[in-house]
Amino acid sequence: MVTLRELTPDDAPALQRVYSGASVRYTTGRTLTLGEVQNKIRTALTRAAEEPHRQWTWGIALENELIGRIALRRRTPAMATLSYVLREDTWGNGYATEAAQHVVRFAFTTAALDRLEAMHHPANPASGRVLAKAGFTRIGTFHRQAEDGIAVPYHAYALQRP
Repeated sequence: MVTLRELTPDDAPALQRVYSGASVRYTTGRTLTLGEVQNKIRTALTRAAEEPHRQWTWGIALENELIGRIALRRRTPAMATLSYVLREDTWGNGYATEAAQHVVRFAFTTAALDRLEAMHHPANPASGRVLAKAGFTRIGTFHRQAEDGIAVPYHAYALQRP
């Protein structure tokens, strides 16, 4: 069973391990430096104090060990996007699905959002399965420009408040 918790500056080494290896293949494309991870944590803590909230970020913990990060970014007053990343050696155990389900409940209750959206790289079908298990429905394709200039057709998903 995973828990979600606020990130702390002490999480930087563990979060750097999350943002490495295969886990970054479809996100940053490279391992983040310790400074970049520290900046992500500082940004998350700053945004957590803002009112109204533009972003909520949690660490995904398994038995007190940080294994990932999950976030909601408000795009409109009633809609936010969901993103997550897990450490590669924890894949395939349902942890991302469980974390996403926690965040969906938070989004529709505490944050009072009406709609969530998410997307994943077409070569990462496991992320699509996570979204489907969390209640999302595939709504189409969104083309994102890759660093090499090629447009990549990301799979787009949405979930309305029940």
